[in-house]
Amino acid sequence: QVQLVESGGGLVQAGGSLRLSCAASGRTFSSFSMAWFRQSPGKERMFVAASRRSGGGTYYVDFVKDRFTISRDYAKNTVYLEMNSLKPEDTAVYYCAGTLRTIGSDYYLSGVYDRWGQGIQVTVSS
Repeated sequence: QVQLVESGGGLVQAGGSLRLSCAASGRTFSSFSMAWFRQSPGKERMFVAASRRSGGGTYYVDFVKDRFTISRDYAKNTVYLEMNSLKPEDTAVYYCAGTLRTIGSDYYLSGVYDRWGQGIQVTVSS
């Protein structure tokens, strides 16, 4: 059973940077498509970025393009979310997600992913 464990969250000032990590265990990491979602208080969980398995491409929600980067280290079984130029509205609990399915145009749907981390808080102060 694969497990996903996030780390790297915390408090940062607006304009600052954070890098989230998600370590995967239990299965072949390269077989998983991975994604990051986030959820703010009172709002639904929303898609942030995704990485298709085996170098199949990356996707981003429009409002994080040019600020966030998703990447993977296959040797470490880890997916990262590099977040730059952070804004107070980026404050949320960030979740790592994964699936063995081949993701297509549905990459942004939370229901596509069947493995989830516990979530990690990111707070951006103004």
